[in-house]
Amino acid sequence: MAGGGVRRRVLYSNTLLFRSFLCVMDSPGFARRRSSFERLRFNNVALRRLPVDESHAPGARPVRGACFSRVTPQPLERPQLVAVSSAALALLGLDAREVVGEPLGPEYLSGSRVMPGSQPAAHCYSGYQFGQFAGQLGDGAACYLGEVENPSRRWEVQVKGSGPTPYSRQADGRKVLRSSVREFLCSEALFALGLPTTRAGSIVTSDTHVMRDVFYDGNARMERCAAVLRIAPTFIRFGSFEIFKQADAVTGRQGPSCGCDEIRTQMLDYVVETFFPEIHASHTDVVERNAAFFREVTRRTARLVAQWQCVGFCHGVLNTDNMSILGLTLDYGPFGFMDRFDPDFVCNASDNSGRYKYRAQPEICHWNLARLAEALSPNLPSERAGPLLDEYFPLYNAFYLGTMRRKLGLLRKEEPEDETLITNLLQTMHNTGADFTNTFRSLSQILGPVQGEAADDTEALERATELLLDQCASLEEMRASSRPSMHPRELAMLVSMAQSNPALFHVLSDRAMLTQQLEKLSRLQELMETTEEELRRQQRENWSSWIRQYRQRLAHEYEGGSDVQGTWEERVRVMDSTNPCVVLRNYIAQNAIEAAEKGDFSEVQRVLKVLEKPFCVQRGLERERSAQRDEGAGQGEAGEERSDTGSHAPVPYDSKPPAWASELCVT
Repeated sequence: MAGGGVRRRVLYSNTLLFRSFLCVMDSPGFARRRSSFERLRFNNVALRRLPVDESHAPGARPVRGACFSRVTPQPLERPQLVAVSSAALALLGLDAREVVGEPLGPEYLSGSRVMPGSQPAAHCYSGYQFGQFAGQLGDGAACYLGEVENPSRRWEVQVKGSGPTPYSRQADGRKVLRSSVREFLCSEALFALGLPTTRAGSIVTSDTHVMRDVFYDGNARMERCAAVLRIAPTFIRFGSFEIFKQADAVTGRQGPSCGCDEIRTQMLDYVVETFFPEIHASHTDVVERNAAFFREVTRRTARLVAQWQCVGFCHGVLNTDNMSILGLTLDYGPFGFMDRFDPDFVCNASDNSGRYKYRAQPEICHWNLARLAEALSPNLPSERAGPLLDEYFPLYNAFYLGTMRRKLGLLRKEEPEDETLITNLLQTMHNTGADFTNTFRSLSQILGPVQGEAADDTEALERATELLLDQCASLEEMRASSRPSMHPRELAMLVSMAQSNPALFHVLSDRAMLTQQLEKLSRLQELMETTEEELRRQQRENWSSWIRQYRQRLAHEYEGGSDVQGTWEERVRVMDSTNPCVVLRNYIAQNAIEAAEKGDFSEVQRVLKVLEKPFCVQRGLERERSAQRDEGAGQGEAGEERSDTGSHAPVPYDSKPPAWASELCVT
């Protein structure tokens, strides 16, 4: 009896001790000592609402009847934090200062250590790649970690570069520092510009290396692996609904879940209920609800591509698997901001046909929406989808014209000639090789005619013309940009073939591409016979003509208004908050990449700081970098021009790009 009493007392004491331990764990003081990643509140709704493939079989494989597959992220060797976005991490309730100080932060942010509550998985999707249905694609390098709740909403968290998944095909599931820096910076740059986008919370590098052939030319080299933490309400895309596609008439491929119509309905219900609750709540008829959902996706897509066009952004790989169901900019591969304006600008060096060139983006997005409509059938009958697709171009034109009016400061009136004024501006920029970003930024400095002054006042015209001439290309730059990408002999062969064997010609090329190449050749021949002085005279005439039109239009803005000064100040304010003075040009990203590959992450952090305030003039940052020159590097430091002597002259981030920027190639 005595022994039993002792045991009961010991058990009781241990119970009290355990309860005290639980109280300490739950106390605010203990919570503050826990890792910030351990305090995240995960609520992984997607994995509960959609079917999950539970197999952990190694290697790539077809996955049928599932929207996600369980995966295990592969740790990186000695992960090291490169940079964080305070604003993006705040969406998850994370304090960037605390994250930077976390000893295990790089492991959590790279997926090397799984956060408590996380359920790693890879998303299954299909897609049309360069116009051809590719069958099963999926997250080959990205890993869904889960969905983090904060008081206002829930955010899906991904890590990109965490190792192989069932969808990696022949790849290793890794991302290198080069591409990761570009994605991290551009995600946050577009957000700061006001464009819908997925976010990037952090970038982590490591001592893990993989072999990469950057230009697919046989010159592979070892590169350092990296991982980006991506954040969005969801990463579901057009291609998510294409896993149910029947055999394609051209390629013969089909979606991995072809015939699983009940899962398509399940996914559509989940997407509408979760991410379009107003539409779900306002429609009792399912077909009407689905039509309203597709109309909203069409509207968001039209707005997104209009915003891309207005900042000179080119996505580069607008396949259906890179189109967000929420109208976000998704998957940053070979993107690019235009330097000199060129409607045929191609930012992806492997896009040989120019399918995704700048001027084609609106049409391509419409084509992708048509593929989404097909994927939603019969949940969305084709007779309902057709009229909704017809709404796309009017929506796009309205969004585009509205933004362009703001960029030109045409705020008080909407006049029919505005479209012509915008078209003539872009044509003048093209003819003169003007810098896209800086030309628009300069327009707020052009004064409208004051009372009693003519729109073609000589002195005002001269000031405005000189302002814009500073943004024009030199003769050598114009010649370089006009050179055909084809060798003259290849071009001559295609011209001959188009006449003698049209069937074979259409297999190898198309008339639009051939016409473009011939136009370039003709322009180059003209420029070879032009002097620098003649080019400058032509540029001056082109800009003087357009500025007259612009000043006449500005005069209409002031008509009937008593507060001319107030109207002018509002115009400048709106224009300077719509036309950025800095964007992520390729050379800026490249300088940050080259510094990071040498172990210097300060330039990535500095560029992020600049891009977070793209409408503000931020002097001095480029001079900070130029004070730390590496004379023996042979490459321009951040914000610096290269020279034959190896010295570097500082180039502000908001200037025209240095000459060597034209040599950069992104695939």
